[in-house]
Amino acid sequence: MGLAAAGALQSLACVHTAAWPLPLAAIALLAFAVQRATPGQAALRGWVFGTAWLGASTWWLFISMHRYGGLPAPLAAAAVALLAGALSLYLAAAMAWVARQRSGRPVADATRFAAAWLAAELARGVIFTGFPWAASGYGQVDGPLAVLAPFIGVYGIGALLAWAGALLGGSAEAALASPRPTGAPRTAVVLALAVLALPAGWGIAVGPPQFTRAGAALQVALLQTNIAQDEKFAAERMPATLAWVAQALTQARADLVVTPETAVPLLPDQLQDLAPGYWAALQRHFAQPGGPAALVGVPLGDYENGYTNSVVGLSAAAGAGYRYDKTHLVPFGEFIPTGFRWFTELMHIPLGDFNRGPLNPPSFAVKGARVAPNICYEDLFGEELARRFADPATAPTVLANVSNIGWFGDTIAIPQHLGISRLRSLELQRPMLRATNTGATAVIDHRGVVTAALAPFTVGVLQATVQGREGLTPFARWAAAFGLWPLWTLAALGLAWPARRLGAGAGR
Repeated sequence: MGLAAAGALQSLACVHTAAWPLPLAAIALLAFAVQRATPGQAALRGWVFGTAWLGASTWWLFISMHRYGGLPAPLAAAAVALLAGALSLYLAAAMAWVARQRSGRPVADATRFAAAWLAAELARGVIFTGFPWAASGYGQVDGPLAVLAPFIGVYGIGALLAWAGALLGGSAEAALASPRPTGAPRTAVVLALAVLALPAGWGIAVGPPQFTRAGAALQVALLQTNIAQDEKFAAERMPATLAWVAQALTQARADLVVTPETAVPLLPDQLQDLAPGYWAALQRHFAQPGGPAALVGVPLGDYENGYTNSVVGLSAAAGAGYRYDKTHLVPFGEFIPTGFRWFTELMHIPLGDFNRGPLNPPSFAVKGARVAPNICYEDLFGEELARRFADPATAPTVLANVSNIGWFGDTIAIPQHLGISRLRSLELQRPMLRATNTGATAVIDHRGVVTAALAPFTVGVLQATVQGREGLTPFARWAAAFGLWPLWTLAALGLAWPARRLGAGAGR
């Protein structure tokens, strides 16, 4: 029960970012629990911790499957539990390895623990398209380790957090296990505190490192439609929805107007049948020389040839020629994994099997700025956004996330996703525009600070100024060139650290 509670409490830091110390304490408890466990015991303890952590972090999936998808409540609850349990198998395997390789040397064991933790988080974030939601680094967006985001990214922050937690947990176990503790536990505690104190001191004394410089500024207008998910595709609601979006787009006074994901929720043929001339009128408005530009969330294609979850760019320069198609699709919600069509057919999800877009799309040019759209949970994958930074001359100066989290109701998914976007801004030192259906619609600057926001679950248009940025962070450079392979390499080296044991008997 203690490990389950610790895992669940760890999730709070992704919702209430001031709670950033909680994951450190939770990880320390897990490290303490696996120190003298057998590999089997350690695997079970890691699995319990991970299942509680992910279950507490993603329980809102129940709402999408039951309330809006029509899945019976017991089956929806079982699906959430099974997902959390399956994704926690990576952490179970990692903890089994930690127990098997335990040496009795706190620093070496903590290093191996951090490597195993990193490998588990990378595996969860990559394998089977990846699901890195609630990765431990996200809970540190307001903590002392956030200053390291432009160097090592969210997974590197998580690994350092795990190292500090394991040093504390391992030193506590060593102190309790030996009537005459050596200086090693004290050294481990000092190192753990240094992991937090040194970045914090650096941030206070010098300020966050600046790898980027000011670029073109934009006046932006971000639309928040606030349409309940069960009304979004309702035929009786559609005319009012389309009218409000068109009015907000054409009346906004800004250089760039951004709508939420699928703000126009109809395929082109459906839209033409329901509202003839709708797109043509928008194109004419945004084709005016010197006028504003817009990014509009809309599905494109048709049922016969396939369709995409897209953003269309409208401007005098681009006409209607700019298009961004979502690349990283959500399993079950946007594509059907092999062998699971029976499961998706139990739910009522419109437009549930999208085609993927290109891996490295161009940015949308607006008055000297290069705006890079991403859709919904694509901003969880910093290494994928970093691909767009391979060429500094064409790298985005502004990121724009268009989302619809209406699927998850009034839940912790909203502040969680805001924290994820803030971490991306820290990694890449780029402002992030967030235009959402129900929240959080916000402007985040290159320091990860929310500078303007609308209240969730309100209808409105957020007017703000965003300052674009030029230049590349170290994270943008290495992730653009190598993806996550540098972190995989560090994890492998840590896991391969020879387990030179002190004495006999390590709890096996």
